[in-house]
Amino acid sequence: MTEQEILTDLLTSEKHLTSTVNTFITESTCANLRQNLKTILTEEHSIHENLYNIMNQKGWYPTSDAEAQEVQKVKGRFKPLQG
Repeated sequence: MTEQEILTDLLTSEKHLTSTVNTFITESTCANLRQNLKTILTEEHSIHENLYNIMNQKGWYPTSDAEAQEVQKVKGRFKPLQG
């Protein structure tokens, strides 16, 4: 496997893991377990960010800034949920 393939696999795994841990947090009835899972989730987000930064710097995960109009459009969709 190439370095790019390995990093892509790791990043994909982190995305899946954070989603799964988040589900466990919302479904847990034990406060201590929820707190431990939140700590793990924070650590996993940090790992995810590091992997993304490495890939982005190497040009393997290029991104672009959203246009202001698109940002406002998305914000407008969530405004009714703010109450």
